[in-house]
Amino acid sequence: MSSATELIHSIPVDPLTGAVSVPIYQTSTFVQEAPGVNKGYDYSRSNNPTRAVLEQLIAKLEKGATGLAFSSGLAAIDCVIKLLKTGDEIVAVDDIYGGAFRLFGSVYAQFGIKVTYVDTSDTQKIFDAITDKTRLIWLETPTNPTLKISDIEAIAKIAKASNCLLCVDNTFATPVLQQPLAQGADIVVHSATKYLGGHSDLIAGLLVAKDPVIGAKLKFYQNACGNILAPFDSWLTIRGIETLHLRIRQHCATALEVAQWLEQHPLIEKVYYPGLKTHPNHDLAKRQSKGFGGIITFRLKEDTEAAALEIVNNTSLFKLAESLGGIKSLISHPMNMTHKSIPAEIRRAAGVTDSLIRLSIGLEDAEDLIQDLETTFAQIGKTKEKKKAFAEASL
Repeated sequence: MSSATELIHSIPVDPLTGAVSVPIYQTSTFVQEAPGVNKGYDYSRSNNPTRAVLEQLIAKLEKGATGLAFSSGLAAIDCVIKLLKTGDEIVAVDDIYGGAFRLFGSVYAQFGIKVTYVDTSDTQKIFDAITDKTRLIWLETPTNPTLKISDIEAIAKIAKASNCLLCVDNTFATPVLQQPLAQGADIVVHSATKYLGGHSDLIAGLLVAKDPVIGAKLKFYQNACGNILAPFDSWLTIRGIETLHLRIRQHCATALEVAQWLEQHPLIEKVYYPGLKTHPNHDLAKRQSKGFGGIITFRLKEDTEAAALEIVNNTSLFKLAESLGGIKSLISHPMNMTHKSIPAEIRRAAGVTDSLIRLSIGLEDAEDLIQDLETTFAQIGKTKEKKKAFAEASL
């Protein structure tokens, strides 16, 4: 049975009514037969039937033991870090999502948890950064926004030998393309706001633990701290996952076309997309995943903030917005948006330069998206010619 078919039939029919859509149990509490005697539910913070379906679904998709749903991707990340204690250390990907960087550096640093950032696409750098206090290796692969690919299987072996956990943020790839737990990771995290929800209409986070013992610890923190996903948003996420395979297939196909076109454009210095043979981790991406995703990042030859802003402020189909993974194509300027909380010197060292632009490819036709970019680039070229002519005339 294909994974797409298995997914569709993993979403249960309601046993009470036969409804093919999972019911939304919009309730805070449940009547008990006697004190402590119930039908498996007593209070919706601790457990809710709609959320339970989602948690079981993501656990099955990622081939893990325990799935948990949170109010945001950052809430899911926060839950993982609660496995650590004062004095523990994390080795994390250098071009990490800005929200995770802020959480690590501005929240958990004050509790004595140290983070060392390295280029995790170079496995040796991870090995060199590990100390006897390292308890967690934190990966994004592909990374946000420079789309570096890290070797999950090799890094999992390092983590095991070093007695630390490996957590992989699988938001960009999704379980359709990549399954980190099967490659040796201990925990997978998702911002379900992105591809899993798929329609830019919810905020949600998911995590899956491979070991049920670790899963039970995470479940305890989820309940104790209360960062749970509401029933309606759980239902929205389930509904989004129902079409995940189809959407990811189209995202990938269109993104490759757009990336190949961008690579030939004279205004572009470099295109970051794992599906391009010019990507330094192309072979690893091809071996490790079933596709290359729907995110493209590129750097302009004129590597300035002003040049990037001229583009992101003038596209038509590409909407200037935070986030990614929805049906509408989005454009963003990481320097001023997703990675604004990261100090400039750290951001640039990780490859997030002033002219870096990130595209989230939606479900529009590839030729329409290419035409939108072509029109924008052409307009910028005309504007520069006018400015140059005006400057020369003024001499």
